[in-house]
Amino acid sequence: MLNTEFKFSEVHVLADQVQVADDKVQFRAIFNNDNGGVVLIGFKAGQVLDTHVAPAELMVNVLEGEIEFTISGQPHHLKAGEFILVGAGVNHSVVAKSDSKVMLVKVKP
Repeated sequence: MLNTEFKFSEVHVLADQVQVADDKVQFRAIFNNDNGGVVLIGFKAGQVLDTHVAPAELMVNVLEGEIEFTISGQPHHLKAGEFILVGAGVNHSVVAKSDSKVMLVKVKP
């Protein structure tokens, strides 16, 4: 079953659906179901998501700004318009190099 607060056939500006806040990294689900989903993440410059493992395959797409996305200890610098794929069960972390908005697509294997 699909979970979303958005209605089908409505047009939205993707980057406007998540904000950047001084106090913590912001998350906003666009939709999810048993197979995965799409989440927007808003980072203020300098904010960090510590090393963690996702139980899904990921597509990390930078909508605005620039991030350092580290996969298994190897840093990758991504800027707006760029994406990276990450396998399920792989260690990764994020550091925002500037105010940034990221779209995370999750697909369970």
